[in-house]
Order: sequence, then C-alpha cells, then structure tokens
Amino acid sequence: MNKAFVKESDGDDDDDEIALPSIPAGAKNYMTPAGHRRIKDELLQLIDVDRPETVRIVSWAASNGDRSENGDYLYGKKRLREIDRRIRFLTKRLDLAEVVDPTIHHGSDQVFFGATITYENQRGEQHTVTIVGIDELDPLHGKISWVSPVARALTKSREGDEVVLQTPSGIEQLTILDVSYPAP
Repeated sequence: MNKAFVKESDGDDDDDEIALPSIPAGAKNYMTPAGHRRIKDELLQLIDVDRPETVRIVSWAASNGDRSENGDYLYGKKRLREIDRRIRFLTKRLDLAEVVDPTIHHGSDQVFFGATITYENQRGEQHTVTIVGIDELDPLHGKISWVSPVARALTKSREGDEVVLQTPSGIEQLTILDVSYPAP
C-alpha cells in the first residue's frame, strides 16, 4: 500500500495513555517511592533493552530488501513508535514526579497520601484502600488515586470520623475504621 494512504502520527500524542487520569492543573505528580522506582525501571527497560532490540530487528528486516511487504520491518517500525511514545510519556511523568514517602506519617491516625484506610459505608460493607499516585492506581488491589472522589473525601479525616462522599447515586456516609501507614 502506498504511504500516501497510511496515516502515521508523528505528533506528541499519548493515545495509549488515555486510560490514565490526567494530573490536575498546577499539581505535582505525587508518587510513592515504590511507584517511582517501578516507573523508572520500566523506562530503563525500554531504553536499554526493548528499543535497541527493536532497532536491531528493524535494521535486519530493512536489509532484506522490499520494505513494502516486509512484515518484520513494518511491525518493527510500528513497535518502535510505540516504544518511543511510551518513553516520552514516562519521561514526562517522571519530570513532574514528586516522591512522597508515606512512612513519615507512621503511627498517625489522620489520612494523607500513602495511607491505607479501612472504611464502612451505610450498607455495612467494609472496604480497604490505599491512596497512591495517579500512575500507581490499581482498583482491583485497593489502590486508588489521590485525585479520586473517595480519596479526596477521606483525606485529612481521622479514625472514627464520618465523611460525606458525593456519588452519582447520591450522598453516601463513610465511617473511617482504621488508618495505617507503612513502617519506616
């Protein structure tokens, strides 16, 4: 197929990162030390291992001749664009990162970034969540972003407090049962 009919984006768009919430205007990209380390490790893996290997495959495929029907070449170029896009995204996130160590609040009963909170809703259901950075969220494992409505409602409250959470189905009362932080 002629390149005139193929849309290739050279722009600085982060199409594959749309699933992540954006950082609020004027705010830092807060991260726990473990989250920062994980993102930095992924970036180094992409730069030191994945990208050079993909470049090697693309140059080998290019040496095979006709590139228009060369699957290794076409897939390799596409994979290289994906890697470069991810490298740009991770670099931007790390540039904005502010690492917050939750162990400094160890022993406190007030909710801040990095806290693990057990709360109960009006129906008597108990939930345990940990407030983490935007890039670390994992709702299936109880890690919620500090910009989420639940985290914003819980922040600065203490054990025993009742907080109000505005949900699409109405106002919900949450009772904070326990607040803990990792040990230093």
